[in-house]
Amino acid sequence: MDSINFNHSTLQAAIVDLDGTMVDTLGDFVVVLNRVLAELALLPIGRGFVEHTVGKGSEHLIRSTLQQVGADAGLYASAWVLYQQHYAEVNGEHSAVYPGVVGGLTRLRARGLKLACLTNKPTAFALPLLRLKGLDGFFSVVFGGDAFERKKPDPLPLLKTCEALGSAPAHTLMIGDSSNDARAARAAGCSVVLVSYGYNHGEPVREVDADGVVDRLDQLQL
Repeated sequence: MDSINFNHSTLQAAIVDLDGTMVDTLGDFVVVLNRVLAELALLPIGRGFVEHTVGKGSEHLIRSTLQQVGADAGLYASAWVLYQQHYAEVNGEHSAVYPGVVGGLTRLRARGLKLACLTNKPTAFALPLLRLKGLDGFFSVVFGGDAFERKKPDPLPLLKTCEALGSAPAHTLMIGDSSNDARAARAAGCSVVLVSYGYNHGEPVREVDADGVVDRLDQLQL
């Protein structure tokens, strides 16, 4: 665990990312995307490609995948429909909660912080996944990537989530796994801590501008 570089004594709330932060969902993405590609008679993609691509929303993931396999961009509409169908079927089956997450969320809540889950995953997939993994009870609000006009790394979702929590950005901590989360937090005026094990687009997470990095969520000292 790295040193944490913010005044945690004034914190009122925490906003927590989902994919790559609380739940390892890479297996779900790989299965779903390869089902979509198979139905479109396209070549499959590997786990490494998905790990470097996921995190910027479903639209970006699908378009990047089509480009990766050399498909016509005009197939996007068909791929989107198939993706929604297959993800609803697969959601959570090939994913697992990271070690330390439940303990970390328990400690944050015991400290009196209001908790929100903010993810670029569509809300219709985020809510069932949290329920399936037994994490939904920790959060007073859950916002997916379709909840607001823009997604992370834009600061708007964080600002709107702070409003919903009744917490000023300066008193709110963002916990995520990538530069998307860190950039959004910086722009919104929130402090930010990243986990070391997530999906940071293939880039070293400790090179991201953040207030600290932890190897497990239950190592976060507040």
